[in-house]
Amino acid sequence: MVRAARAKYGHVGIIIHGMTKSAGAIFAMAGDEILMGITSSLGPIDAQIIYPSTGKRFSADAFLEGLEKIKQEVLDTGKLNSAYIPILQNISPGEIQHCENAQTFSRTLVKEWLRKYKFSHWKVHKSTEKSVTVKEKRANEIATALCKHSDWFTHARSIKIDDLKKLRLEIVDYSEIPELNEAINRYFTLLSMTFSLTSIYKIFETPESQILSHVMATGSRQPVQLPQSVMLNQMNSIKEKIAVIDFVCPRCKHEMKLQANLEQHSDLRTDYMPFPVEDNMIQCPNCNLQSNIISARLQVEALTHKKIVK
Repeated sequence: MVRAARAKYGHVGIIIHGMTKSAGAIFAMAGDEILMGITSSLGPIDAQIIYPSTGKRFSADAFLEGLEKIKQEVLDTGKLNSAYIPILQNISPGEIQHCENAQTFSRTLVKEWLRKYKFSHWKVHKSTEKSVTVKEKRANEIATALCKHSDWFTHARSIKIDDLKKLRLEIVDYSEIPELNEAINRYFTLLSMTFSLTSIYKIFETPESQILSHVMATGSRQPVQLPQSVMLNQMNSIKEKIAVIDFVCPRCKHEMKLQANLEQHSDLRTDYMPFPVEDNMIQCPNCNLQSNIISARLQVEALTHKKIVK
């Protein structure tokens, strides 16, 4: 995901409105800017390991730290506490190496992405205005701190802006920029309401278009929510005068394109079916099943701020 984003865009800003932890926190290190607000937090990026025999999840760093404490106790006392024997008998050298590799990989990614992206525009020290020569060192310090389980105690720990600033990681506090704060909070609220109050479960968005995937009502004059596997409906593009909706019949899987005219009549495109404005019921030309698509209408009108007409 990082390679795909960085290959396409020269400057990437990572906006964190709520919580992003583990892999999400690692991803944030690949941005030129990290934008956080009052409600924002990262999580420790210590690698998590699932133990094969029990399915238990644990921190690789905590696991290695525990082994180190046992080792140090043996060196200090000259003997192994018998309570540790059954624990150690269930640990293989491969599992220890796996934990070490996982932690090294996490630190390497964070260090590499900080140096390559976050610090790429860092030319001089703000306090002294001298040229920066410690990018590698600073990146290693931050990566080590974020990966150190003993500093954060739990993988669920919330690392706030002040914590990151203590690590000397520059964060843009968008809550201090009223216009940006309003835009981010409003957009996040709209996304949250979209996913919680509608049947939409996936959004692809660019400045020019939106693609939505959602479960549709079908087989009745009243909307009925169905599992995603039963039927998929996507709004492929919203243009100035029409909305084009891909619809798949849940019974026979026949594919249809529906044209919804927005606020003014537009000639029907070839191979398109008109959106059923009067009753929101679409009949499959292949098997005659009728499906209620009022949810698609409501979502198109909400997104475009326009009414669907004949």
